[in-house]
Amino acid sequence: MQYGQTATSEQTPLFVAEHTTKPKQASIPVYKVTLVREGRLPCYSHQIRSSANASTLLQTYLADVDREHFVVLLLNQKNRVIGIHTVSVGSLSASIVHPRETFKAAILANVAAIICGHNHPSGDCQPSKEDRAITARLVEGGKLLGISVLDHVIIGDENKYFSFADEGLLQGDR
Repeated sequence: MQYGQTATSEQTPLFVAEHTTKPKQASIPVYKVTLVREGRLPCYSHQIRSSANASTLLQTYLADVDREHFVVLLLNQKNRVIGIHTVSVGSLSASIVHPRETFKAAILANVAAIICGHNHPSGDCQPSKEDRAITARLVEGGKLLGISVLDHVIIGDENKYFSFADEGLLQGDR
C-alpha cells in the first residue's frame, strides 16, 4: 500500500488472529502421596523401652547387609514400633542422609517419634564426625516438625552398639 491510499476490505489487519484464538490452557500435575508396606519383620517386643531394645531390632533388620544402611524406626506415642523405613543404602563406609528423606516416611505414617539407626560394616560402632553432625541436624529437624528424635543407634559386630541418647550426645541433652 502506498502513502495516502486507504485500506480495502480485502486487506486484514495484522492482529486479528490474536483475538480469534483461545489462549492455550496450562496444566498442573496432580499427585497422590502414599506409604506402601513392603513386608513384615518378626520381633519379640513392639515397644522400645531402651537403646538395647532398639539395637536388637536394628540388628535383626540389618543382619547380613554388606553396605551401610541408614534406617528409622517409626514410633507412636507409646514408643511402639509402627514401621521401619530404609532411608538410604550407601557404600562400605558411608551413607548419604538428608533430613528431608529421613522424615518423609515419618510424616506419612503420622508418627510421634523416630529412632535413627545405621550399621558400620567395619564392625566398629563408634560414631564418626559425620554421624555426630547428621544426628544434630536430624534432632533440629525433628523439633521443627514436632517429631522427637529419641536416639541414634549405631550397630557394630557381635551385638555391640553405640547409643547417642545413652552417651548424652543428642542435641539438647548437653
